[in-house]
Amino acid sequence: MTTSVAVQPTLQTIAAILGAMAVVALIETAIPLHARTRWNRDHLAPNLALTFLTFATNAFLNGALFATVVWLYASGFGLLPRLALPPLAAAAVAVMILDFSFYVAYVAMHKIPALWRYHRVHHCDPAVDVTTTIRQHPGESLIRYAFMGAFVVALGPSPVAFGVYRIWSAVNGLVEHANIRAPLWLDRLLALVTTWPHMHKIHHSRNAAETDTNYGNIFSWFDRLFSTYTPSNRGVDVVCGLDGFDDPATQTTAGLLALPYRGFDASFEPVASLPSAKIRPITSR
Repeated sequence: MTTSVAVQPTLQTIAAILGAMAVVALIETAIPLHARTRWNRDHLAPNLALTFLTFATNAFLNGALFATVVWLYASGFGLLPRLALPPLAAAAVAVMILDFSFYVAYVAMHKIPALWRYHRVHHCDPAVDVTTTIRQHPGESLIRYAFMGAFVVALGPSPVAFGVYRIWSAVNGLVEHANIRAPLWLDRLLALVTTWPHMHKIHHSRNAAETDTNYGNIFSWFDRLFSTYTPSNRGVDVVCGLDGFDDPATQTTAGLLALPYRGFDASFEPVASLPSAKIRPITSR
């Protein structure tokens, strides 16, 4: 299968994401967690610009990776083909391990200064809602796909399992960033297995001790396993963003694209080993 043919499932995924984003945006309007502020208006254009730039970047990256998945699966390469599990069990294992690759990439982007430079474009949004989900620098896309690609080659998942993971990951990402009010008991219950809005809001806190928790995308198990979990009830009153990045010039599309190339001196303090070290987002102290 050529990369151009493999792009077709990616285009279908993009269409599904846009449809889901519209639905979530309507739910945000009906039951918002926080009232809309000027930031919700001001961040809309740059967030959507970065979203469509990410779609364009990922159409090629995901197409190439999907073609690789098909080739690996046909060749019987990777851990899963060697284990010869039943198809449903193999798919479940593939989804969980691919989600773990997301966790590993996310922790790395917080702990490695050069990677944090790109990821902070996502984190400096002062008003987290569904449009924040795919607000990321093209450099972050390369980082994410590098990690996911390494796990794909080692794992050898089926194309179906890979497709299920990609769609589930994208849709869950929309939900967990959404500015939606939900009963705390429901959020706590769902957070036993997966990540949901209140739980992920903590990850967008301006408080570094909270930012370095709740990395999970689909499953919350990895945060619990590696002691990076913060209870979801603390996500109701989180102040989102990064201190020092609220100036209008930074929050434009051009400013966000240039952000990774600003000097290191103010962007972080040195970090230690994974996963316990706490990175320090930019502050204005």
